[in-house]
Amino acid sequence: MTDKTIYFTRHAQAEHNVAEDYTIRDAPLTKLGRQQSAELREDTEELFQKEAELLVSYAPLRKRLEAEGKPVILLPELQEVNDLPCDTGSDRSFLESDPEFSGLDFTPLSDSPAHHNGASWTSKQGFFAPENVEERARWVRRWLRERKEKKIVVVAHGDILRCITDGYRSATPWANAEVRAYTFSSADDDDAKVISVKEVAKEGGNAPTSSDLQNGRNRTY
Repeated sequence: MTDKTIYFTRHAQAEHNVAEDYTIRDAPLTKLGRQQSAELREDTEELFQKEAELLVSYAPLRKRLEAEGKPVILLPELQEVNDLPCDTGSDRSFLESDPEFSGLDFTPLSDSPAHHNGASWTSKQGFFAPENVEERARWVRRWLRERKEKKIVVVAHGDILRCITDGYRSATPWANAEVRAYTFSSADDDDAKVISVKEVAKEGGNAPTSSDLQNGRNRTY
């Protein structure tokens, strides 16, 4: 094992979770979701929030965990798996125009021909295509392991968290506003596999992901 801890966190309840309407693009948090976020922040203020050195969030950012005073990196590779509207990010220009996100560095959302063979992070093609998610999850694990910080908070959707932590497209339940601590099993294995350390906090229920609905899996609370 390594001495690095990653606090993987699923976003709080969003509008598409309640309506089970996965055509909603970049769904904002519900009133309950904002309450879950506030409760999670309060419950973990003296835990990982105090010791974490970095917050890494997928884009779009409307369901991100607040972490005052911590550096934030927007990592489009953390976006959700499927190519449904709810799992697809908003354009960089749209996000930059929102005053809620002022002060954030949107540079990682710039498309580059030299990065991931030129695949746009909102395209759901190439590197970002659903069928390539295991490769993308491995990329994220390697990126996290190579960071110099020892304590990192990662905020993402349920399906990509399953793939990152389990190594494949599993059906492991993740609740809204749930945090689990992981570390790396090795400092140099190619897959950069992670192993569970402990459950840290859980404020919401196990709202279904888009993959759950596509596969007929019922929600559980």
